[in-house]
Amino acid sequence: MQKLHKLILKSLDDDKAEDIVSIELTGKSSIADFLVVASGRSSRQVAAIAEHLVERITRETGKKVRAEGKAVGDWVLIDTGDIVVHIFRPEVRSFYNLEKMWGAAIPEPAAA
Repeated sequence: MQKLHKLILKSLDDDKAEDIVSIELTGKSSIADFLVVASGRSSRQVAAIAEHLVERITRETGKKVRAEGKAVGDWVLIDTGDIVVHIFRPEVRSFYNLEKMWGAAIPEPAAA
């Protein structure tokens, strides 16, 4: 799982995702071991980041993952089983505020 976690963080960074936060859920929830939240600057970038991440996970691990929301690009959820990834447009991320719900530090938005 650590290898998959590193792969996800590297893929998000490579694709210029912003404000990447990883929240360890071990002992807090049975839904996953990690929750990763990141932002893209536009719907198009959010969808592209998600598409690349799904392709990389499948290619490098052989694992099929599910992704919801790529068509709209406001909020894409990727479920790998052990790790759940949320990729948002900044306005949508701010509205749902998942980091606060899980008690994680909320990053300051990137400067425009």
